[in-house]
Amino acid sequence: MKTKILMAALLSGVVMTAGAVTAQPVPENMPERPDFATLDTDSDGTLTMAELEARANARFTDADADADGALTAEELVAQATANAEDRVARMIARLDTNDDGILQMDEMQPRGGARFERMFERMDADKDGVLNEEEFATAQERMQERAGGRHERGHGGGHGSRGKH
Repeated sequence: MKTKILMAALLSGVVMTAGAVTAQPVPENMPERPDFATLDTDSDGTLTMAELEARANARFTDADADADGALTAEELVAQATANAEDRVARMIARLDTNDDGILQMDEMQPRGGARFERMFERMDADKDGVLNEEEFATAQERMQERAGGRHERGHGGGHGSRGKH
């Protein structure tokens, strides 16, 4: 039983990583999680371990294309690709302000406005209007710490150290 839960968690990690690589910029609500009602399969207003395990088992079964009870790299990649395609379609639907089915550069611009500017100002420790390498590295470390904290609590969002090779 623990093995199936571990495999479901591993599958979730692979899916999140593939989505982060495939669908830049990463949508704020990624990965999509089931709501309480979806997980509460007996509709009694509570979640049991059995219901959560059933969800993990269903995810495993969905990914196990040949139904042999094991996940190959190819099956994991296929599942991650399908999930990434779904996320990309949702991203286009959400950002495509001119409804032409594709995204132009102006539709991909940061939508934070003043929020984006405040974030930049917080990153600019010496308040000179530009980010130096040290300020940038400090900001990345803070973001990774926050992402790590969400990941440890089971809230996802940690996407590793993008851009570092």
